[in-house]
Amino acid sequence: MTGPAVLTPRALGRALLARQHLLARSTMTPAALVHHLGGLQAQAVPQPPYLGLLSRLDGFSAAQLTTLLDERGVVRIALQRGTIHLVTAEDCLTLRPLLQPVLDQGLRSTFGKQLAGLDLDALAAEARTLLEEQPRTFQQLGPLLAATRPDRDPAALAQGARGLLPLVQVPPRGIWGRSGAAAHTTAEHWLGRPLDPEPVLDDLALRYLAAFGPATVADLQKWCGLSRLGPVLKRLAPRLVTFRDEQGRLLHDLPDAPRPDPSVPAPVRLLAPFDNLVLSHADRTRVLPEEYRPRVMTQNGLVPGILLVDGLVAGSWQLTEGGRGGARAVVIRPFALLRPADRQAAEAEAARVLAFAADAAPDGGGTGGGAGGGAAGDGAAGGEIRFEDAA
Repeated sequence: MTGPAVLTPRALGRALLARQHLLARSTMTPAALVHHLGGLQAQAVPQPPYLGLLSRLDGFSAAQLTTLLDERGVVRIALQRGTIHLVTAEDCLTLRPLLQPVLDQGLRSTFGKQLAGLDLDALAAEARTLLEEQPRTFQQLGPLLAATRPDRDPAALAQGARGLLPLVQVPPRGIWGRSGAAAHTTAEHWLGRPLDPEPVLDDLALRYLAAFGPATVADLQKWCGLSRLGPVLKRLAPRLVTFRDEQGRLLHDLPDAPRPDPSVPAPVRLLAPFDNLVLSHADRTRVLPEEYRPRVMTQNGLVPGILLVDGLVAGSWQLTEGGRGGARAVVIRPFALLRPADRQAAEAEAARVLAFAADAAPDGGGTGGGAGGGAAGDGAAGGEIRFEDAA
């Protein structure tokens, strides 16, 4: 009796790219794509969510996402792995209670000693009142909470509120072309609706497979930060199909999810910093060659923008904006020599980013032709394109 079919890393990579809309850009709405992806990393501001959508959507403009943020169709909140994600309002209300154990664990490991012996229910209640009275930064919230707890560290108290309550960062924080401190209020207050009282963990697993499968239990757990999810996929087995990877690990997937032929071409793409494409699997070799992992998963915790060539990480990149009157540039740092066609495609993607950035913040930087080693030609809109050796 034969076992599950074996999928090569290239086959897994093509399946992932198809579900991430990185084989062909999508025409779905930005909100629909944010929902499909289960959110976009948004801990850095403001570029990553905007650039994440730009790489996947045809005809996307910064104004579309800015409007969603202003009108509360999407929000920024701590979710997967305890990091800030941009999600739809509906997903905020559903995912936040499912991922509460991740926030609990983060709070215990980081601030457990500072909060030991404290009445956490009372802390959460007081913080809720203060934050629903008006949005506040943690620097403002901490001293207010410490006024009735003078023996406690204000920063720890504020972080306690972050872990205990579903706190969203309100605009203008995270909006391209505007600036604002990280002020928080509760999701319920901001959205005018309660959290989902009965969120279903099975749905979280199915959502993950739709956007990131085929995947192992360990992959699912790496993406969301939860543990002991094996029983969930076992319970879902009648609704799933299984494969093996070349190491013999069991992969779970949705029967009708795309699994393109491994020979399908993959276009050059510039992915956002902290893109979940490279953060959401325990084994990332389907898109991230092991020799390049230290250049992407850096010791300081920063994940650069990614140059994707033939479906694999092949370099890093950065959009720099010099402010009013300053130079805007896309700097591409390949990890190895690029073929001429791939270099040309990378330049075209960079020009697309520059045009997007110029439209998003027209006063944020000047225009310029190509400059530096191997810059793009006169078609670079609103800035320059440079290729540099990767550090």
